[in-house]
Amino acid sequence: MTPKKIAYKPVEGDTLHLYVFDARADATAGPAVPAIVFFCGGGWTARKPEQLFPHCEYFASRGLFAASVEYRVADLHGTSPFECVADGKSAMRFVRAHAAELGVDPARILAGGGSAGGHVAACTAVIEGFDEPGEDTSVSARPEALVLFNPALDTTRSDSIRKFFKGREREVSPLHHADAQTPPTIIHHGTNDQIVPVETARAFRDRAVETGVRCELVLYEGQGHGFYHYGHDIEIYKETVRASDRFLAELGFLDGEPTI
Repeated sequence: MTPKKIAYKPVEGDTLHLYVFDARADATAGPAVPAIVFFCGGGWTARKPEQLFPHCEYFASRGLFAASVEYRVADLHGTSPFECVADGKSAMRFVRAHAAELGVDPARILAGGGSAGGHVAACTAVIEGFDEPGEDTSVSARPEALVLFNPALDTTRSDSIRKFFKGREREVSPLHHADAQTPPTIIHHGTNDQIVPVETARAFRDRAVETGVRCELVLYEGQGHGFYHYGHDIEIYKETVRASDRFLAELGFLDGEPTI
């Protein structure tokens, strides 16, 4: 499936795009469908939206509108994680604001991502502020569920992560802002992740459950960072997709059993 490239935000010297996967011949001809918006990893420094194209293509085959997002990164734009968060919110608002023409149900927009992209996705759900100046914040950027892969959910924990935030790491640390309004979440994490320790995923899960939020943590024994990529291990990739599919089906966003 070839993605459709849609501009969602002009920034200085560049335009940011969504790479959209949609199996429908005419998005506006039938009923509106849920959307899932993915954010690739790259340590807030680099980006490869194609990293999550296989996930998008699969969920499009299951009837969702799926998109992988370009957002500003340090290598290309000289930006910080705070601009990444602003772009994440802009992408979510774009899909919701243009729901009618995209054939999307504005009440059923989900977010997902891996590593730094998982951080961006989680921030759209739990972080207040850090919006693009001048943006219409009356349009919600909040997703109805999260699908996360080794996400950076605690940006206060390690020196290798804190250095990106220059003393402001707690301001956009999802773990420290999660509350009873956090949407249902599934987290996939390798037990041997040397970049984002699995303990941070456990801490987020525990905090979510304590506040009455549904949060599933699926552990992959011995797996390191980036284990979920399509090109890493096809069987593990399939495991993560099946578990995500079943989670979204239980929430009512998908029908039937996984097809992968």
